[in-house]
Amino acid sequence: MEIMNQVRGYSYLFIILKNQPADPFCRSCNAFIKTLAAVREGIEQFECQHGGDIGKMPKEFVELFSNAKNGIMQISQPESPVSQKKAGNCKLPEGVCFMKTSLTMLQKI
Repeated sequence: MEIMNQVRGYSYLFIILKNQPADPFCRSCNAFIKTLAAVREGIEQFECQHGGDIGKMPKEFVELFSNAKNGIMQISQPESPVSQKKAGNCKLPEGVCFMKTSLTMLQKI
């Protein structure tokens, strides 16, 4: 079940990352770039560790992982990222970041 939960986590992160370019601050934030890089690296490690098990999952999970992986790899990075909190643009409370919080959730799975 752990592998399927990780697949669900990557699918969730794909949806988050795919939609953040519409956000005025997240789309050009360093946190977006760092999260995207960490998720891509995590997918590569996940495949190395569980490559044989991925194909043994139920079909819907294999497709979910494939869609998430392909989608995450196609997301483009902002050209000139800036730390939106340090720039004074992001007004989320201290210690709160949509990108970092989403990545932390995946890392706990």
